[in-house]
Amino acid sequence: MSGAVIIGAGQAGVQTAVELRAAGYGGPVMLLGAELALDALLMRGPHFYSEQAIALHQGADVTAIDRAAKSVKTADGQCFAYDHLVLATGASARPLGCPGADLDGVMVLRSRADTEALKLRLEAAARLVVVGGGFIGLEVAASARKLGKQVTVIEMQDRLMARAVGPDVSAFFAEVHRQNGVDLRLGDGIAAIAGRNGAVSGVRTSSGVDLDCDIVLAGIGVSPRTQLAEAAGLGIANGIVVDSTQRTSDPQVFALGDCASFPNPHGDGMIRLESVQNAVDQAKIVAAGIMGHEARYQAVPWFWSDQYDLKLQMVGLSQGHDHVEERGNRADRRFSVFYFKAGRLIAIDSINRPADHMRGRRLLAAGAAPITPDEIDTHFAARRDT
Repeated sequence: MSGAVIIGAGQAGVQTAVELRAAGYGGPVMLLGAELALDALLMRGPHFYSEQAIALHQGADVTAIDRAAKSVKTADGQCFAYDHLVLATGASARPLGCPGADLDGVMVLRSRADTEALKLRLEAAARLVVVGGGFIGLEVAASARKLGKQVTVIEMQDRLMARAVGPDVSAFFAEVHRQNGVDLRLGDGIAAIAGRNGAVSGVRTSSGVDLDCDIVLAGIGVSPRTQLAEAAGLGIANGIVVDSTQRTSDPQVFALGDCASFPNPHGDGMIRLESVQNAVDQAKIVAAGIMGHEARYQAVPWFWSDQYDLKLQMVGLSQGHDHVEERGNRADRRFSVFYFKAGRLIAIDSINRPADHMRGRRLLAAGAAPITPDEIDTHFAARRDT
């Protein structure tokens, strides 16, 4: 019996199954996880799937999609027929492409299993090198410093979190990490990883500096898993191309989450977002489409990152801004940066100012008259953080 087949048992896939049942979908829901689906089980508990009549297939490595026959095949020879197919294949951590990248102690962080493995390693380690100054790398750096570990962060860009925040926020966090004892090496890369008896013993940077370490964490971004979709003839461009209803070039096939490239509802062109909230929001759109409703993705992107005692909350996309305003007090580590483009507010980065973040989410999502730089104090300054 055909139904909804979801490839990928991570956040996006599980959420789609949940939303389908919440929307009243009565057909079979099959959730195919290539691995043992530990994350899926931990997210909802072992009994949730049977209670919701969601067939969770662990270790179901899908090898081919037959769009003409409307079926998928797995490595162990199983075949699953579908009425609607959902691609929630996620993304893979980009590997380090330098000599020594295969040594024991070179790690990535994409799953709960990765997290647990890193925790165990850090207990016995003294020195950590993080390659990549994005959210994951900096959050791990902060946690490692709290444990008393020696930490070096190597980032090829000239500032931290360059894809996500503006230069002023990057500079603020760089200073915070330095104050907490992190050795930041901006504008540098990693040339090689040294080993001893098959395990990491150090790294050499692109600038020729040798650093001793016990662990190397690769936090240099991810690559969307598009191989299945590409082999099936679906459109690919920095992810599986979808429209605002999350449909691919085949209207019976949807894609969402880290693997999907979709029209930016608040700007020009296509974007791909890697966040829990994006997966949750897009799952609702996919479920609506399968149920026959034409919902369109219009959510305002928002993200967060916890580093030391700082909660960084971001709403909107600040790329392409042409004007910046700041409110709050940096000395108190409580301030917000407001980004404008062509005279209208497009994004806000807030540090320990949750009220600004929540207010910004409501205002940007409302799609009302654009907020200009002169109107910031009217909308934000009189409001107290809670």
